Amino acid sequence: MKSLTPKEIVSELNKYIIGQHDAKRAVAIALRNRWRRQNVSDDLKDEIAPKNIIMIGPTGVGKTEISRRLAKLSQSPFLKIEASKFTEVGYVGRDVESMVRDLTDLAISQVKAEEAETVQLKAKEIAEERILDLLLPPRKEERSKVEPTEKPLELVNKEQGKENTTREKLRKLLREHKLDERVVDLETTQRTIPIVEIFSGSGMEEMDINVKDMFGNLFPKKTRKRKAKISEAIEIITQEEAQRLIDMDKVTKQAIERVEQSGIIFLDEIDKIVGKDTSHGPDVSREGVQRDLLPIVEGSTVTTKYGMVKTDHILFVASGAFYSSKPSDLIPELQGRFPIRVELESLGKEEFIRILTEPQNALIKQYKALMETEGIELIFKDDGIAEIAEIATIVNERTENIGARRLYTIMEKLLDELSFDAPDLEKKKFTIDALYVIEKLDSLAKDEDLSRYIL
Repeated sequence: MKSLTPKEIVSELNKYIIGQHDAKRAVAIALRNRWRRQNVSDDLKDEIAPKNIIMIGPTGVGKTEISRRLAKLSQSPFLKIEASKFTEVGYVGRDVESMVRDLTDLAISQVKAEEAETVQLKAKEIAEERILDLLLPPRKEERSKVEPTEKPLELVNKEQGKENTTREKLRKLLREHKLDERVVDLETTQRTIPIVEIFSGSGMEEMDINVKDMFGNLFPKKTRKRKAKISEAIEIITQEEAQRLIDMDKVTKQAIERVEQSGIIFLDEIDKIVGKDTSHGPDVSREGVQRDLLPIVEGSTVTTKYGMVKTDHILFVASGAFYSSKPSDLIPELQGRFPIRVELESLGKEEFIRILTEPQNALIKQYKALMETEGIELIFKDDGIAEIAEIATIVNERTENIGARRLYTIMEKLLDELSFDAPDLEKKKFTIDALYVIEKLDSLAKDEDLSRYIL
């Protein structure tokens, strides 16, 4: 993130998301502010609170896609979670604090992977020595650490020199991958830990009990022998040794610091925890979830199995369609904790044409690549793409407006027959123009009742 300015962040998001300039600007500023905060004086750093964001807009306009791309852009611990998964404490379901625990678990995995990279070279060296030991076992005197039997010193030195020469020859062959196909007997160790499930007050919540740490060496290590090719054995031993070389205390400390200083939680479907009348019925717990969420967003300390985690500087980005409610229906305290509101625009025909063709992961590029695996070339004409966008717009207007997700439905229906018959087709080139699209989809699009069910 240090190297990305707000303009560069927006430029990166533009590669995958069409339109929604205001939303991109808001998240770009929020991300850059994380970096700015790290560079202010220590006495002021703790006073600067993150400016949480609510993205408001209909389904299928890019809210979740923005969050997905942010996860890849920011090298921060990032968690996307559905707000509707949570229930008020006292009801069966997930406790809101579990999102912070999940974020910490992700950060631990992230830092652990980084540390594994740094010790990879050392682990590979150890793996190489272990493989050489399997190919050329050490002499009994060395293995048992017993003084050699009474042999002339010259003979002992000669044997050792010969063994070292053989070992170096094997090392050279190993590094040149000439021994990759040879099979060795590999011995791996694993500790069997029983699974413990505990029913807590809020249902079967994950209990932060690390049985391994509690009982230490109570559970014996199991040694398992297996046959493996040397190429595979080196990978297995390298991973095993890398895990041993990692300093878990350092990993935990770094991960918690990363969560507290640069963690991001994306709360999707936040409008689903807004209820008009929450005194009875299935919505009874919705306002309770908001009340439980409030201290996490305001800043509190959550207990995790790795230690205490403060949430004061975690950035929260929330999103929702807000069809039957509005942001002002959230409890006032929670509204106050989301000072930035961004409205995302509905998508029309022009945006659909751009979505189909421009992004790096554009739908047309995806379908072309899929068909290429069968040796079939798809050629999409401009008038064909325009017709697909036109039908998507019409169906969205007549039925439910599900935004760009409608394109997925229409593309599947359009290429349904071709996808089914692809392996048996002799013709290997197909042109998708306006006539082809009309022939396949026009009758469906015109019949409102049919398109409601099929498209």
